Amino acid sequence: MKRRTSKRSKDSAVRVSAVKERGGKGDLLFLFAVVLLAGFGVVAVYSASSYNAEVQYGDSLYFFKKQLLGFVLGLFGMIGIAFVPYGKFRKAGIPAMILALILLGLVFVPGVGKSNYGATRWIGIGSFTIQPSELAKYAFVLFTAGYFAKNPARMRSFKGTLPVLGAGVAICILIMLEPNMSVTMCVAALMVGMLFLGGASYKALSVICVPALFLVPVLIAAEPYRLQRLSAFMNPWASPKEEGYQLIQSLYALGNGNFFGVGLFNSRQKFRFLPFAESDFILSVIAEETGFFGVLLLFALIGFIVWRGLKIANSCDNFFGYLLVSGIILAFAVQSSLNALVVSGCIPPTGLPLPLVSAGNTSLIVTMCGMGIVYGVSRHNGARSFIRYSNRRIANSSVK
Repeated sequence: MKRRTSKRSKDSAVRVSAVKERGGKGDLLFLFAVVLLAGFGVVAVYSASSYNAEVQYGDSLYFFKKQLLGFVLGLFGMIGIAFVPYGKFRKAGIPAMILALILLGLVFVPGVGKSNYGATRWIGIGSFTIQPSELAKYAFVLFTAGYFAKNPARMRSFKGTLPVLGAGVAICILIMLEPNMSVTMCVAALMVGMLFLGGASYKALSVICVPALFLVPVLIAAEPYRLQRLSAFMNPWASPKEEGYQLIQSLYALGNGNFFGVGLFNSRQKFRFLPFAESDFILSVIAEETGFFGVLLLFALIGFIVWRGLKIANSCDNFFGYLLVSGIILAFAVQSSLNALVVSGCIPPTGLPLPLVSAGNTSLIVTMCGMGIVYGVSRHNGARSFIRYSNRRIANSSVK
């Protein structure tokens, strides 16, 4: 009996050692949901873009092939980064922030920055382009998590939050100059959310939020096109062929979808009636084709990803992992919510992709890699739980 007990203890110790080295299986439901949403995005992009791609590029699969490539690269990146111990990212915050600010600055360098529809938001080298603002969101999360985790007491004073505020404001200013009001709002909301999750005092949060609320009207009034968009939001039918056109076409798509939709690939608005049907307003096409219940299922999947992500964050045994996962999930949730509000006419129209779904390789790859970090943290959490359970079994076996 003692020999058998000793053998079981030895086997358990070997398994514990293996788990420590490789990590646990992690939250496979979270991983599956992310891949499912991104995979659906590839199909949705094909449906929304096929006609426009045929007219504009002579290839109905143009956007589909780009999205499929982004999905494959994002999948490899997500799986690869999941096997990197997330503790190694603790010291990457400052370099990531510096790199993000440099890339955002390069957008304004003639010959490097690429403009489209009056905005300069991309860096281009030949046919290859990236959107630095997508990288900047996650660089900010990485920086904030590392900074606060190093000394949690910093959050209790306003002075201690200044580096985080400085980094967030610097990103917001550079993105605003592109101009890109929607992503600026995302980063600002992310900054406030990270401070709240980190435990900043309500006094510090009020010092940030109150001036920001007064600043928003000033920023809107500073640019005539923002005032026009606000006017179109208040009454889009006042300018149905100009500023109100996009929102009206989006509402037509939503209404045409009814409860069950007109059927996948059967959207009418995608025939160049709705601008940016494959990117910022892809949700309108999805709503038209799948109806209310299709959109309900889509956001149930998005909500499931957010719920599992927050559950992973709550299971972390250290503050850095908690803030890192919470920040990544918060960025995803905020952007998804803002996109839905824009498409449905609840807030003024502004260009903002639906994460993991809209066309755009930078957004897709970066978001999938961010989700890979979250899954990697869940592998660590699972391994820790298994090790504790195994250690208890080894201890009990030794007693017997």
